[in-house]
Amino acid sequence: MQELVTNYAPILIFMGLAIGLGLVLILAAVVIAVRNPDPEKVSAYECGFNAFDDARMKFDVRFYLVSILFIIFDLEIAFLFPWAVTFADMSMTAFWSMMVFLAVLTVGFAYEWKKGALEWE
Repeated sequence: MQELVTNYAPILIFMGLAIGLGLVLILAAVVIAVRNPDPEKVSAYECGFNAFDDARMKFDVRFYLVSILFIIFDLEIAFLFPWAVTFADMSMTAFWSMMVFLAVLTVGFAYEWKKGALEWE
């Protein structure tokens, strides 16, 4: 039982600190928060200026292409980093499966480039 407590003590300490810090920050926000904000502070705005159109308007396709591009690179890094850390202990199957994954991401990037998502006016 002593070994179990010794192994899990850092986790329990970390969880206690995280919960304590979270409670302190929430309570500080409640105590320090402004109760009566001025109308300018709570008004709706877009990118630093007042809203000028309906919120349900259609977005340009490039917005979605850029978000897809972000997801492509985000996934690539999320899977590539652990793969690179364990590279020395990997089999050829793991190597070639990552090469297939990178090829699929490269095709997605080429599609983004072809659609002009990287060119801004």
